[in-house]
Amino acid sequence: MTLGVSERDGEAGDRWIPRAEVLSLLGVKTQTLYAYVSRGRITARPDPADPRRSLYAAADVARLKGASSGEAPGVVVSFEPPAVKGESLIQSTVSQITEGRLYYRGRDVAQWAQNATVEETARLLWGAEDVNPFAGLGVRVDSAGGASHRARLFAALARRAEEDRSSTGRSPEALKAEAASAMNEVVDAVSGPGPRLFFHQRLARGWKMLERDSVHLRRALVLAADLDLDPAVLATRAAASGGASPAGAAFAGLVTAAGSPTARTLTQAIAYVAEARRDPAGAAQRRMAADGAIPGFGNEGFPHGDPRADALLALAELPQDLTAVIREAEAASGQRAGFTAALAVIARRLDLPRDGASDVLLIGRLTGLMAHALDQIIDGSPIRARLRYVGARPAGD
Repeated sequence: MTLGVSERDGEAGDRWIPRAEVLSLLGVKTQTLYAYVSRGRITARPDPADPRRSLYAAADVARLKGASSGEAPGVVVSFEPPAVKGESLIQSTVSQITEGRLYYRGRDVAQWAQNATVEETARLLWGAEDVNPFAGLGVRVDSAGGASHRARLFAALARRAEEDRSSTGRSPEALKAEAASAMNEVVDAVSGPGPRLFFHQRLARGWKMLERDSVHLRRALVLAADLDLDPAVLATRAAASGGASPAGAAFAGLVTAAGSPTARTLTQAIAYVAEARRDPAGAAQRRMAADGAIPGFGNEGFPHGDPRADALLALAELPQDLTAVIREAEAASGQRAGFTAALAVIARRLDLPRDGASDVLLIGRLTGLMAHALDQIIDGSPIRARLRYVGARPAGD
């Protein structure tokens, strides 16, 4: 089989083909195709007819086969990524950034977040759309304690990490049910036990928010779930690869996320929003003069604007003072509001506690980190990394 002119779509450069055809043409496994995509060797996009599936650029496939360089049809160009110090390739089916958009398993996140609940997002990311692992979950009597929302969040997850047994040899269905149970206990620990409402509604009650405003919290939690590979994802997958339970692996990732650059930027953005509400233009000018940037504005991963921020702010019904904070910061910095800035603004719009935006980020991330834990346990390839000792030599050498 060779790639060439399609009677329907014209030249290969105009064609998008399904995964099965790509695998047949290249003679590779699905994991190798994911590697090509992650390295930018093959461009992928959601299938308009079924966003859960992807289509792949036929021209890129043709180049890999050697069609564009005159090699014999059927020759597959070997894929050997250049060695990069400290780099390890990790295959994921959870999320993807392409052409300035973020997708959860092929679903455009900005669109998905408009109506999806946290539970629906978990089922999508966990590959649990056929069976609902959240059905029938009740209240645990001995809820985890702590002085703050974050303390209770970590206490509940740490307890499950200690209680749940190793993931090795267990069925996907049992692991997904266990992940759902752990999330249910975490939400109860943060919000307090109560009626079995959706997670965002229970959290809204715990924060004493107006019911009509809980929709904004729902969007924030869904949009915070995942964003490509970062140290939190790596920590989660490493723990899962070693046999940790979903809760144990996600705990490793959440601890990492709490100290991440994103979390630090969010803390700075929270402080900036509080300052700028009193004097939006002056605060923006002072921050630019002092630091040359405004925390939370701009994102290297989204040079044309973070779609998560746009989705979170588009229907937020912001009061004039918060609208001015965003407008003046964007004007002074020349950068659009990123997700951390949007989250800090929404937290003020919802009148959450000072650290409320950080709590929302971590609770939202838990959904995605559970997804990475499950993905690694069920379908993941081994994570191979080698430790090279470069310290002091033994005495006498």
